[in-house]
Amino acid sequence: MAIRNHVRAVEKVAPQEKPEPPYRFLHDISRHAVHVTETLDVAVETMDGMLSQHESVKAQVADDDGWQMVHDRLLFSQQLLKGLRWRSKANEKRLQNEIQLAFHMVTQYDSGVSVAIGKAAKEDSAAMKTISMLTLTFLPPTFISSIFSMSFFKFDTDTSWAMSHNFWIYWAWAVPTTLLTLALWYYWQKQRAPERSQAAKGRTGEGQSWRTFGVEQC
Repeated sequence: MAIRNHVRAVEKVAPQEKPEPPYRFLHDISRHAVHVTETLDVAVETMDGMLSQHESVKAQVADDDGWQMVHDRLLFSQQLLKGLRWRSKANEKRLQNEIQLAFHMVTQYDSGVSVAIGKAAKEDSAAMKTISMLTLTFLPPTFISSIFSMSFFKFDTDTSWAMSHNFWIYWAWAVPTTLLTLALWYYWQKQRAPERSQAAKGRTGEGQSWRTFGVEQC
């Protein structure tokens, strides 16, 4: 009866927007329900043995009325214990159903949160695309203005537009620096290629092992 009251109390809890089920409390009740069922199983088995022994000594008892009265009480106790055992098993199933329902509700809530995070990330990605587009739009004018703002060029209204003979210094530094940057990036990507390949193989092997396990089990 105590187990049934706890199970009923859990079943009467109204669903919440953010489910926070007491898993530890539910599992404690489930453990006690298992113990109760085990005790009732042993009691039923003991009662069955007592009835069997009572039948075997029937021929040695002269008082049939007394024997029948004891036998009826034993049968009543046996049926009562069996009924309690079935009720205990029903409580176990109801409790397991509540635990599974709580788990699925939490999973559904977490899935909704993940979807919301994905939508927010998508919006952030769209914003980053906009920023990247603006950056690419203003990058060429910035590059051109940086070049013409250097002292290699001179433009006056009185004189014609002129370029310094030392303009090659800019290209002498800019081109090697750019090539060095690209070379370092290529070297870094090449060094990380085995790690990415190993990680991809690990994920593929894990999936194959699970599929193989499933086939073997089937």
